Amino acid sequence: MSYALLAIGAAALLLTLNARYPVRHTAVLAPSFFLAWGAIELAPHLLVAEVAAIAGTALAGGLDGWPGWTGLALGIAGTAGTVASIIASRRTVVTLRDSGAPLDLDPEGAPRYPFWHLVVPPACLIPRRGVRVRRNVVFHEEGRLRLKADVFQPAREGGGLRPGLLEIHGGGWVIGSRREQGLPLLNHMVLQGWVGFNVDYRLSPKATWPEHLLDLKRFIRWYREHAAEYGADPGCLYVTGGSAGGHLTAMVALTANLPEFQPGFEDVDTSVKGAVPFYGVYDFVGTEACAVPKPMIRLLERMVLKKSAEKDPDAFAKASPMHYLRADAPPFFVIHGSHDSLVPVEGARAFAERLRDASESPVVYAEMKGGQHAFDVFPSYRTARVIEGVERYLTGLHREYGRKAGDAPPAVPDEVADSLG
Repeated sequence: MSYALLAIGAAALLLTLNARYPVRHTAVLAPSFFLAWGAIELAPHLLVAEVAAIAGTALAGGLDGWPGWTGLALGIAGTAGTVASIIASRRTVVTLRDSGAPLDLDPEGAPRYPFWHLVVPPACLIPRRGVRVRRNVVFHEEGRLRLKADVFQPAREGGGLRPGLLEIHGGGWVIGSRREQGLPLLNHMVLQGWVGFNVDYRLSPKATWPEHLLDLKRFIRWYREHAAEYGADPGCLYVTGGSAGGHLTAMVALTANLPEFQPGFEDVDTSVKGAVPFYGVYDFVGTEACAVPKPMIRLLERMVLKKSAEKDPDAFAKASPMHYLRADAPPFFVIHGSHDSLVPVEGARAFAERLRDASESPVVYAEMKGGQHAFDVFPSYRTARVIEGVERYLTGLHREYGRKAGDAPPAVPDEVADSLG
């Protein structure tokens, strides 16, 4: 048992070191990311497992020899690192407040993210009480192509038209689905009187850029025509998404009404009122300070753009949000994790800084200390606080929009308010 304790202790310490110093070498990038992802965002669950494994093995005779005592020392160091990850996560509220966003995270009557989702992560996949989901709504049909969305609404209709939120899933432009991402945020937003639209778009290698973006523009065209049928305001749409969805979120927001990205419906208004990209890629031809990792460039060359970055840099520039910075850009709330090993945080910092210089709208940047890529997929404490922060930001942004338009912001429906009690 002493060698078993040594192995457990060494594993705990390695998990901590990998979480704190993620390896970005191509050969081990994927396993390093997945191990760090779980170790950081499920740190409380990992801590319970580590303590139980170390204590159980020690009580079963693991301390009978020097390997066991060595394993115990390594295990204590590893669990200390896990505790540090939990502390960093608990400071998320401070990070959000320091970002400069007009966030009131504890307004009277605003719902908090449910604690039981943090304890039992799969619970976030279930629609919350007061939320109705209409699945498989077709928003574009062309030949054999049928693009679908899931619509998240308050359980009962009425109360006037509400703002809409478009959720764009990630997955490196090649995998992913509306069924598995953005669910905690959409559920939470509906409880504050919003209507959410979780959409699919064509994926590579079958799709070639910019078909991914064109599909999202087609959704906006559909939204303008059909939003009212689902209780949403056709003239009021916000957009969010993570990773590849963060890249597409920025592209949707910054390429509004550009004819090349809406062939056949050039006269449709494809603008949005605000954008919240999570851990996105913003510049495919970045400098050394914020260079795109080589594995991602290879993915883009072989499966997404299907062009050479060296031979056709203009194509990669035109697929980059950084290429479309504009004075009339909508407000942005850019969110990234400081320990992101797939998409380095330097790119998000540079994008937010340059967008501030170009845009007349506010640009807010929040860097999650200790956060990994795709941190919000797990309903962790960090995810809960970020979701609450995004909701307060978007609600405040929409209230400002309502004041400018001369309309009052939508109220939380009575049945939703009752369900929160």
